[in-house]
Amino acid sequence: MNSGAHTAIEPGILYFGTPVVLVSSTNEDGSANLAPMSSAFWLGWRAVLGLGVRSRTAQNLLRTREGVLNLPSESMAPAVDRLALTTGSDPVPAGKLARGYFHVADKFGRAGLTPVASSTVAPPRVAECPVAMEVVVEAVHPVGDDGGVVAFEVRVQRVLVHESVRMAGTEDRIDPDAWRPLIMSFQKFYGLGAQVHPSTLASIPERLYRGPDIERARRVPAV
Repeated sequence: MNSGAHTAIEPGILYFGTPVVLVSSTNEDGSANLAPMSSAFWLGWRAVLGLGVRSRTAQNLLRTREGVLNLPSESMAPAVDRLALTTGSDPVPAGKLARGYFHVADKFGRAGLTPVASSTVAPPRVAECPVAMEVVVEAVHPVGDDGGVVAFEVRVQRVLVHESVRMAGTEDRIDPDAWRPLIMSFQKFYGLGAQVHPSTLASIPERLYRGPDIERARRVPAV
């Protein structure tokens, strides 16, 4: 049995496990960029994305103020891994070059994934991803003291899903037993296991969490 004693350590990263996100954005020449990241979390119909400010994705989001958050399933790990150590930036930023990154212009081709037209933003969605969220940038917040990392606050305008992850008998709910996200934990890929315990929070109807951003999203016209 664990004694409960703690030991102070200084890990280089604190990635305890979050969903992988494939962020699609638009390059300056109008082509699509696709980049994996996992520093993301959601609050209502908003998400916070942590990105290196010099990355191509960050630069595209800063310039165009829009993108798509594509969530791959655990079965898509090989496709996501084909994007590892690639960057849309040319020349490759020094920090990434030191880590072994190399330039790839056609990220969709590299990953073997299919771009499909989005409904409300210019960047394409990833057809193979069971969940895609079209977003616009609402705010950008600096993180830390060196200016190298920023947190993008993005607002969701459309949530689009494969029928396979919808909860049977409902219009707007995801079935957590059908949705098997790809998880990144300390630079390694994992999937979700089975439910381990009933949740008291599950007794609260999801409709009670619906905020004003959903009504705002309904008024966004298709492009």
